[in-house]
Amino acid sequence: MDRFHAMRVFVRIADTGGFAEAARQLHLSPPAVTRAVAALEDLIGARLLTRTTRSVKLTEAGQRYVEDCRRILADIEESEASAAGSFAKPTGLLTVTASVLFGQIYVMPLITEFLDTYPDVSGRLLFLDRVTNLVDEGIDVAIRIGQLPDSSYSAIKVGSVRRVICGAPDYFERHAIPKHPSDLARHRIIAATSAWTSLDWRFGAGGKITTHVKPALFCNSNEAAISAARSGWGLTRVLSYQIGPDLLNGRLQTTLEDFEEEALPIHIVHPEGRNASAKVRAFVDFAVSRLRANRFIN
Repeated sequence: MDRFHAMRVFVRIADTGGFAEAARQLHLSPPAVTRAVAALEDLIGARLLTRTTRSVKLTEAGQRYVEDCRRILADIEESEASAAGSFAKPTGLLTVTASVLFGQIYVMPLITEFLDTYPDVSGRLLFLDRVTNLVDEGIDVAIRIGQLPDSSYSAIKVGSVRRVICGAPDYFERHAIPKHPSDLARHRIIAATSAWTSLDWRFGAGGKITTHVKPALFCNSNEAAISAARSGWGLTRVLSYQIGPDLLNGRLQTTLEDFEEEALPIHIVHPEGRNASAKVRAFVDFAVSRLRANRFIN
């Protein structure tokens, strides 16, 4: 069995959600695709896929293994490209991760423009509200918000964001504008639980001022909390980049600016350093230029 061929078949099935479509895209017969997966399952001793009459789903083992396959195949592709001299030309699969809302607002248009510029590169985006392990998860570039731990990764600062309290103008017309964090106790608070699980909100340099809030509404996403605030229902606390367009068009405004904590830095991070491939070097240069020019994160 050609193990790497079987891995490619398995990844294509996972991406397309079906044996028949994977076979079509790989120009293989359906029996050949079935045999490749069966051989791979026999080799590792675990079931990777569950087939029903309507769908194909990854098993728990399959979910773990498919990420390993992606990383291994990307490494092989990069090694082959390097041997062929393509470290001078961006090619291959580029995997980029960012937090969900930042990724949707800023990274998605960035990557599509980059792929238009470099048609020999394909993209894979992972928008996750958790810290990813770049090496273990086969990620080329991460865009991180917040202080970075010490590591051997290369990091370039591209901007910063603030934690802000915001509400709609008509809310502030109907309620007194808070002058101090303690005034929030008299306001209707919308809490985005995905962002801050603690109800002790910190303010000021070093977070020395603490205010305990009692939200009237809990939302499991920043988007929902922002939408409720935009409607004039109450106040919420988010990162400034998340409401940049709303501040610009006047649908939201911030308050308690004099009590904000220190701004959080935004970095582009990648693990390869000076040995980065052409696709990574090109994307980092591209992203640094675009993000530093973005008014909402500077």
